[in-house]
Amino acid sequence: MSYIAANILETIGLTPLIKLSRYTENVEGNIFAKLEYFAPGLSKKDRMALEIIESAEEKGLLKKKQPVIELTSGSMGTGLAIVCNLKGYPFIAVMSRGNSIERAQMMKAFGAEVVLVDQHPDSEPGKVTSKDLDLVEEKTQKLTKKYNAFRIDQFTNPSSVETGEKRLGPEIIEQLGDIKIDAFVDFIGTGGTFIGVSKSLQKAFPHIKCYGVEPVNAPFYSSIQKTDGKHIIQGGGYNIPLKFIEENKELINGFITVSDCEVTEATRLLALKECIFAGDSSGANAAAALKLLKGDLKGKNVLIHIPDSGTKYLSTNLWDILDK
Repeated sequence: MSYIAANILETIGLTPLIKLSRYTENVEGNIFAKLEYFAPGLSKKDRMALEIIESAEEKGLLKKKQPVIELTSGSMGTGLAIVCNLKGYPFIAVMSRGNSIERAQMMKAFGAEVVLVDQHPDSEPGKVTSKDLDLVEEKTQKLTKKYNAFRIDQFTNPSSVETGEKRLGPEIIEQLGDIKIDAFVDFIGTGGTFIGVSKSLQKAFPHIKCYGVEPVNAPFYSSIQKTDGKHIIQGGGYNIPLKFIEENKELINGFITVSDCEVTEATRLLALKECIFAGDSSGANAAAALKLLKGDLKGKNVLIHIPDSGTKYLSTNLWDILDK
């Protein structure tokens, strides 16, 4: 059957689900990976961006040609840049300079205005902390008032959860067919995708266990021990309370922590073993899933996301693998 999409927005969704056979060759059990980097903006946030904008349109919250604004580590901003461009809304992305530059380049290529905010003096390039996020939030609030813009606010917008519960989760369940999933692990950014997909999966698999993934150096929900919050995983692990997690703790079976080294190794192994060129949050998910299969969930089926593409990390040390 032939089909020609009217525009790129019609291609959002229906991403592949694959079994990581080679990555798990030395353990008992299976990891199934949802390849969200197949989206036009190369990340899972394309779905969320489209859902949030269309929901705002339906509710009359977004006026014609009104500027749209959001703080972003890059993935949500890229998704919004695409959606806003094709729907006729000017888009302003506000991002920390600590995030990889490829993200800003992509957003500008899609027509967005990108405002880069200097990092906090205590921070390091490539390691965005809650102090950096506070500075980005402050700038976003000022620009929202200046331009009378529609603020997306992905950390509290209910569409963040609804996208996972009503769209992404059911799509995964349909693709699985007769396969039963025993556990779901997901790196915590806003927590929206994690909670939304968990809600959907728990309806289909009542005994499933859902685990959030956090950096060892930013274990806000994993440990009471305070840390500096510095780590390489972009787009999350901000060491702050999250609305969606706080409101849905009964859905969560626990949290798994991963180190920078574990993340880098797992991300590179995904490329080497499975030819999946992904970002560091994907490595975090893969590393956490492998820990489960080596522990209490030996021989079970674990589901993860591959949230974004490794092409957004070429300026970082993640892919510094050429011989010198």
